[in-house]
Formats: sequence, C-alpha cells, structure tokens
Amino acid sequence: MAGNILSTEILVIGAGPAGLQAAIHAARNRFRTVLVGKIRYSGLAEAHIENYCCIDGVRRGLEFLEAGVDQARKFGAEILEEEVLDISRVDGGFKVETDSGIEISTKTLILATGVRKNRLGVKGESEYVGKGVSYCVECDANFFKGKRVAVIGDGSAAASGAVLLSAYAEKVYLVSVGLDISERLRQQLESSGVIFLHGRVREIQGGETVKRLILEESVVDVDGVFIELGQRGAVELASKIGVNLDGEGFIITGKFQETNVPGVFAAGDVCGPPFQVAKAVGEGCVAALSAVNYLKKTV
Repeated sequence: MAGNILSTEILVIGAGPAGLQAAIHAARNRFRTVLVGKIRYSGLAEAHIENYCCIDGVRRGLEFLEAGVDQARKFGAEILEEEVLDISRVDGGFKVETDSGIEISTKTLILATGVRKNRLGVKGESEYVGKGVSYCVECDANFFKGKRVAVIGDGSAAASGAVLLSAYAEKVYLVSVGLDISERLRQQLESSGVIFLHGRVREIQGGETVKRLILEESVVDVDGVFIELGQRGAVELASKIGVNLDGEGFIITGKFQETNVPGVFAAGDVCGPPFQVAKAVGEGCVAALSAVNYLKKTV
C-alpha cells in the first residue's frame, strides 16, 4: 500500500462467515485479496453455533470468526479493520473509500456486509445480548427448549418466529403494538398456542441472564427475548454502483452469486434468508470462485 492508496484484484466487504470464506477461497487461488470489515459487527459475533456440520458441541460465534480471520491471513488475504464509507465505479473496476481515508481500487467486489438488525432500544437490551436476548429465532431456538420466551415485533418475521419457537419452548409470548400479517400466518399463530400480548416493551431485566420483560402495563417472566423488528441490508452501498435489490432490500444474485453488475458478487445474509452460517459460508465460497473465474476471463 502506497500511503492511503491500495490496489487489489478481489475486494471483500464484510467480515462475517460469508466474507471470511470468500477471502479464504480468493486468496487460496493466488489472487490479491483484501477484506474490509470488523468481525465484532457480524451478527454471529454475539451468537453461538451448535448445528454446523463437523463442529461438535456449542461454540461462541466470536471464536468462530477469529479462526476465520486467522485462516484468511494464512492464505495471504489482507484484513483491514475498517468501515466502508463510499463505493463507486471507475475504469477497470471499482473504488472504495474507508473511514480512515484509505482508497482501494479493485477489479472485482464481493459484497458480504450481512444485515443490521433493527434494535428495540430499551434498557437491558444490549446488556443481555447473548444472555437471553437474540435477534435470530432460527439460530437460537434450540437453546430455549422447555423455557419461556417472548418474541417482539409487528410483522411476519416476528409471527413466524413465534410459531417456530412454539415447537421448542414451554410458553411463547408475541408482544406487538399492531400485528400486520397475513390471514394464513394469523391462523398458524392461533393454532400454535402462542400467547399474544399488546403493548410496548419498557425494559428487559434479569440477573446473569434474562428473567423478565417489563411492558407498559404488565410484567412477564421469561428466559429469553427474541427481537424481530426486521433488518436493513446493503442498500446504501449496493445502490451506489447500480446493484439490483429485491423488494425487501436484499441483493439479487444468480446461481453463481453474481449480481447484475459485471464484476460484483454477493454472499450471505445480504442476499436474504435463511440467515444461517452454513448458507453464508457456502455462498461465500461460490462468490469467491466466481470472482476468480471472472478475472481469468477478463484479464
């Protein structure tokens, strides 16, 4: 890197499982690879893994990501713990600017930024993340077998999450101020035994783990709180270079994780559900191999 200017062949944006796997495969194929991102911003950093093939028991998400960083570096990828502020098209590829002022020119891009879960913004939420507060029902439902949980949200993500949890938990509450879902999903809720509570959450309380949920006019004893308020994808970055998104703000890709913009690929949660590590890793692998093939054909 000369000063604040860096040139690479494959630039991966995002340090979650999709981005790390993409960096591993790209670097292993002996192409100059740079990954920009911070693993602590990955949704996996605050979660646990117990259903990933060939890994026995439960592992901390952060431990999983740290191992991925070590692997990527081992194969020759450069890791920049930066945030991307801007992205643009230039002759021969793309230019990215980071928060510290580094300019990176690249021939190909892999967008693996994940999604940013919308927070509830109440007292106790941040304190109990990973200690009873979760933003992913599919990821963490199994940890609450036989326990009492609450799902917070007004849309289909919250309702379908409550239905799924009813197969695991002893008691499931759905807390909403105005449920807006299809009639079919409403019927599933009714038949699943989920208890509907109308009201706003004021606070999440507990000791070492979550113990109760404080609503406007009541207190509910729970062991877990699932916050399902939706998520925001990579709309800001993708739209700047003309990448097509679907109606929910996820990047549209083809079979090989390619987008509508030549040289731009995407992988992981930014491409939509299901939000699972296995899916993210697989798509990261495919995106990297596709970027490699793209370079071989165009250089």
